[in-house]
Amino acid sequence: MSRVVLSVKGVSKRYAKYSSLTARLLHWAGLPARVAYEYWANREISFDVLAGQAVAIIGQNGAGKSTLLKMITGTVRPTNGTIAVNGRISAMLELGLGFNPEFTGRQNAFMAGGLMGFSGKVLEELMPGIESFAEIGDFFDQPLRIYSSGMQARLAFAVATAVRPDILIVDEILSVGDSYFQHKSFDRIREFKALGTSIILVTHGMGDVRSLCDQVILIDKGQVLKQGAADEVVDFYNAMIALKENEQASIEQKRTQQGWLQTKSGKGTASVRSVVLKDQQSQAVLSTAQVGQALEIFCEVEVFGEIAELVLGLMIRDKQGSIIWGSNTWYTKQVVHDLKAGDVVKYVYAFSGNLGAGSYAVTTALTSAETHLEENFEWSDNLLVFDVVNIDKPEFIGSAWLQGNFQITRSQPNSG
Repeated sequence: MSRVVLSVKGVSKRYAKYSSLTARLLHWAGLPARVAYEYWANREISFDVLAGQAVAIIGQNGAGKSTLLKMITGTVRPTNGTIAVNGRISAMLELGLGFNPEFTGRQNAFMAGGLMGFSGKVLEELMPGIESFAEIGDFFDQPLRIYSSGMQARLAFAVATAVRPDILIVDEILSVGDSYFQHKSFDRIREFKALGTSIILVTHGMGDVRSLCDQVILIDKGQVLKQGAADEVVDFYNAMIALKENEQASIEQKRTQQGWLQTKSGKGTASVRSVVLKDQQSQAVLSTAQVGQALEIFCEVEVFGEIAELVLGLMIRDKQGSIIWGSNTWYTKQVVHDLKAGDVVKYVYAFSGNLGAGSYAVTTALTSAETHLEENFEWSDNLLVFDVVNIDKPEFIGSAWLQGNFQITRSQPNSG
């Protein structure tokens, strides 16, 4: 059984404004004091992180994520509860935190490394690797004040990961970097995870959460709202965002026998009563399709109230939750108008099934515009699941079948 490297038990953080200086002094002395105003950034948060486990902490801005991370790293003390850390933590909480803008990148790397507990000799040995990974060229010996935010992120990540820690905490800092460095950084994070480092990730990039994290913790108003597998919590979070924009809506979740999580949310003014995958020619209903087969998604929608404009959205995801394709009838300029209770609308989406072998799921969305945030009649994650097998195509990997051909030309040197 994996050992626990981080244990958070009943942790709360209160910020208070006291009615007078005397009241503040009484509080510092541990005596009862009158509080003029108080704000709880976190309340009763508990979770464990195992060695080699990746945990994402998600939530809207102001939910209390950063305060929680500061308590874990020891820069802020909890009001209540305990935090036990078994190992060395390396954290990137805020861009430029702890860096001096007048120091060069190299000098800041030495200073930050010293604060992390490394000796000057060790840092001398690590510096070539830090400089190489950051890839900022001559700027490494220029003052930090002339760095872009992306260059600061490169330097901070290179320093924080120069030596593999027991726990690596990343709080949105990579979001300011370019796509190349983000990929490079996540490759290192995955490498560390495989070697036993525990990862705590705070990000708004749900794709990164799905692909990397074993567990997700959703925080709302300083409290844990939901905790569990990545697909379960991420889909709930997406539905929750729409729920806040659509009063009278609800969220339902269930997991199928095949392991797919189905999340349904919305007001229920319209509902998908059937969605099936068919062969275009025979119209046979399919649970398994062939690579390159001509397919169509048949969707039947029932209306339960007056709807001025109805938009159907379709999205196909693979087993890992990565989006393969998605669009809707708003973008195709096929909005249906002036519907009333009892109406039934039928949609057919015909396409070439140029997908790789594997398992896929179709998500449906019934909205009034291009997104479900404006008015969510119904959103159903993974409502239809189907498999794709490769029968007659050359062997290939990935989630897309590209109908291409190799052209090979061979030349020989002139003889004689």
